[in-house]
Amino acid sequence: MAKLRKFSGYKTLERPYTRKSKYRAKQYVRASPNNKIVRFDMGNPKKEFGYIVELRTKEPIQIRHNALESARQTSNRVLEKQIGKTDYHMKIRKYPHHILRENPLASGAGADRMSTGMKKSFGKPIGVAAQFKPGQAIMSVKVNKNHVLTAKEAMRKAKNKMPCACSISIIEA
Repeated sequence: MAKLRKFSGYKTLERPYTRKSKYRAKQYVRASPNNKIVRFDMGNPKKEFGYIVELRTKEPIQIRHNALESARQTSNRVLEKQIGKTDYHMKIRKYPHHILRENPLASGAGADRMSTGMKKSFGKPIGVAAQFKPGQAIMSVKVNKNHVLTAKEAMRKAKNKMPCACSISIIEA
């Protein structure tokens, strides 16, 4: 499998021409890549909790689905080990709809002759990303008062997996 490109090329928010339609002939992106996020809700969604710990972005950014899944796994592991499976509710707040495209370029001997006339090409779909505005919540954890520090630690570990500057906020529900 091919190696992922650096995310610096996909960080900025822009609105490319990626029409999605229920009629295949009218949509311009023919195939959407599979989403790697396994679950968006973890823990116990039916129980009432007193505090919400949120991970928020500080800048406008796109976050790839594999970064969101990595952050989810890391924080969920901390929460399950220290709190248990029923004393929290973690939720990824946004679904990655935005299709990322790549124009594959040849490298090596003779590649300069192959790569001509490729300016503003549409590209093939390589992944999906979620777009966030500054201050928007990426993920949130609902817990009781005695588990707030554990939830904050889980969000700190998830913050290390994000490609942007993030802040952790605690809200009393």
